[in-house]
Amino acid sequence: MKVCIAGASGYTGIELLRILESYKEIEINQITSRQYSGKALKEAFPFFNKSKYQDLIFNEEVDATSSDIYFLCLPHEPSLELVKTLYENNKIIIDLSAAYRIKNKEVYPEYYGFEHRFPKLLEVAVYGLTEIFRNDIRSAKIIANPGCYPTATILGLYPLAKEGKIQDDTIIVNALSGISGAGRHLKEDFMYPESFSNAYAYNITKHRHTPEMEEVIKRISGKDIKVRFTPHIIPVSRGMLSTVTVKTDLSKKQLRDLYFDYYEKEYFIRLQDRPVRIKEVLGTNFCDIYVDKDEKTGYAVINSAIDNLSKGASSQAVQNMNVILGFEESYNLKNLPIYP
Repeated sequence: MKVCIAGASGYTGIELLRILESYKEIEINQITSRQYSGKALKEAFPFFNKSKYQDLIFNEEVDATSSDIYFLCLPHEPSLELVKTLYENNKIIIDLSAAYRIKNKEVYPEYYGFEHRFPKLLEVAVYGLTEIFRNDIRSAKIIANPGCYPTATILGLYPLAKEGKIQDDTIIVNALSGISGAGRHLKEDFMYPESFSNAYAYNITKHRHTPEMEEVIKRISGKDIKVRFTPHIIPVSRGMLSTVTVKTDLSKKQLRDLYFDYYEKEYFIRLQDRPVRIKEVLGTNFCDIYVDKDEKTGYAVINSAIDNLSKGASSQAVQNMNVILGFEESYNLKNLPIYP
């Protein structure tokens, strides 16, 4: 199988290069980057010196015919167009942008600033949260890889939502993300002097991942549940922590039994006996989850941690590829290299 990584010079593209190098069954034959077009991989990123792909040259544009699987690490609007072209060429597409994550096309102008012109492809696209939608993923041609905040949050909520044990029509989500979640582009807020020893909330009332979470939770639960989502930036390079507060009548023991029943056989879900920590998931495809119950208020607290660049993006994309190709899901994902 020939593989293309479009936007291979960004953080998620670099992660994909590192992970996919371990595969003997595939060959990366295309990498694209406008910034590094014409340069070899090892020229742009010297830490790839000795990689079997070190001499691969970055192209500016994607060849839509010469690869079998396309990982798109691009902004939303370029992905929107490219997915259509690749689908028409009968390719397997794993899109790491948000261009096909939300089925309701009316959401895109409000939250992403563009009109979605391909509603029929929205119907075809499969949401790539592997532990929940793997049966749909197996035969999919378009995988809409989830956002990092939704991955951590929805995996934390799934057992409660699926069993109809969320009592209120609103859940509270507070989440913390490393700075790499903003990508590699320059912005003052993410420069070292600004971010060092600093932490802050952003997009408090209108974050792009809110409708994504609400739509998927509705698909799981069958209920319209609003998400009161507050994201924060913290001064670490990578990693993500999501804390969900939700009303339920389950006791603490019932909660923990429920999560054990749902996740005992999921390799990449680790249920923990204490609140989870970002440091313990860095460079992995694991989602660590801790559940507890505040009996005084009747609220359950679900605490989940992922690496935003791995389970929140690239390694989950590879997990989805493994499902499509019929490999063991954990194949080449048990001991991942980490970006330096």
